[in-house]
Amino acid sequence: MATPVVAIIDSGGANIASLLYAFERLGTKAILTTDAAIIRGAGRVILPGVGAAKDAMTRLREHRLIDVIRDLTQPVLGICLGMQLLADASEEEDVECLGIIPGTARQLESATTCPVPNMGWCPISISADHALLDGLADGAYFYFLHSYALPVSDHTVATASHAEPFAAIISRRNFLAAQFHPERSSHAGSLLLQNFLRSAA
Repeated sequence: MATPVVAIIDSGGANIASLLYAFERLGTKAILTTDAAIIRGAGRVILPGVGAAKDAMTRLREHRLIDVIRDLTQPVLGICLGMQLLADASEEEDVECLGIIPGTARQLESATTCPVPNMGWCPISISADHALLDGLADGAYFYFLHSYALPVSDHTVATASHAEPFAAIISRRNFLAAQFHPERSSHAGSLLLQNFLRSAA
């Protein structure tokens, strides 16, 4: 099998078809896999996720991918739950995660006008220059669907707000992550994925 440009780690959950289609629209070969050799050899790696952190971490452990992911040197993009999996831990079922990006995913605060889960289009506020954000305006809207999020930290390059601010995009070394779904975020999401494909480790 030829080495894919993008390896999408199969961490379970739905919505993978729309992610594969997003890269197809960009003219980029992507493959869904749990094969460590394919993941290591890919030019770019995506860690997606929909559902519970504990289930996703169990699946990664069963496929012996924990250390594989930790040791990757090419650009890696965590999406939604995948962003939380890159963190130290999640309050959801008190699960230990990959420990690549410092922080613990915590449940969103709810309010009358801010129910949980946070579902729908929200603007981001850019807080640091980053190649992943090239061409994106401050206040660009992305599609979110989540109940947990990472707090704003030194690794945050863009924030969003529900009842309170949270990290929308984070970066540490070659690891990047978005709390929203770029594959469901129209032009802004497509531009972010293009930036990721152009990014350097």
